[in-house]
Amino acid sequence: MSDASQDQAPRGGRRFGTGEMFDGIAERYDLLNRVISLGLDQGWRRRAVRSLELSPGATVLDLATGTADLAIAIAREHDVRVIGVDPSQGMLGVGRRKVEAAGLAGRIDLEVGDAQQLGLGDASVDAISMAFGIRNVPDRARALREMARVTRPGGRIAILELSEPRSGLMGKLARFHIHTVVPYVGGAISGKDEYRYLQDSIARFPPPDEFAELMRGAGLRVLRVEPLTMGVVCLFVATPEGA
Repeated sequence: MSDASQDQAPRGGRRFGTGEMFDGIAERYDLLNRVISLGLDQGWRRRAVRSLELSPGATVLDLATGTADLAIAIAREHDVRVIGVDPSQGMLGVGRRKVEAAGLAGRIDLEVGDAQQLGLGDASVDAISMAFGIRNVPDRARALREMARVTRPGGRIAILELSEPRSGLMGKLARFHIHTVVPYVGGAISGKDEYRYLQDSIARFPPPDEFAELMRGAGLRVLRVEPLTMGVVCLFVATPEGA
């Protein structure tokens, strides 16, 4: 069975890795992220925002926008328009409340959508961001091709994803955190067992060099691969090939 099909397998009435799964944890999602990442996730997002190198008036597509943390960070840092896309209505509902509270409803639009099939024209956005969502996409290569298609020549694509260090002391600590702490704390806070899925999805996600090669095969020129926090997260920065 492929990784994608495992991610989509029914467990307890929900399909793991789907918008349906995230609907069930939407109200606790931000708290879970802060606790599980030890408060580091916001700093990782700020790093991704800087990597986009945005100009005023740009249009940014934030894929797997979830509760809009990254979309809000982008709009606060830059005078740009952000289109946030996510398959989970529940997550977007939380995100819309946050956008309103931040006074950014005029510059952030949140929509239901699928990274594998974007309803946007070719070269129609100036940049794309995606935080902690690409590992949940069944056909990652297809999503990457869509990113290459809708981003204008020279535009930046920034993808943040959790990684599992393979060796050394940090690798051992990270694996203990992912396989023991994450599912226990996530389940305790959320009252659900969906976060047990997280350990499996991180472990199955390809190493950074392999994912970078997948990006190249999808028509992206990889500008840099930047491990963060000793490799527990990786930032991939790219631009459409030929730009």
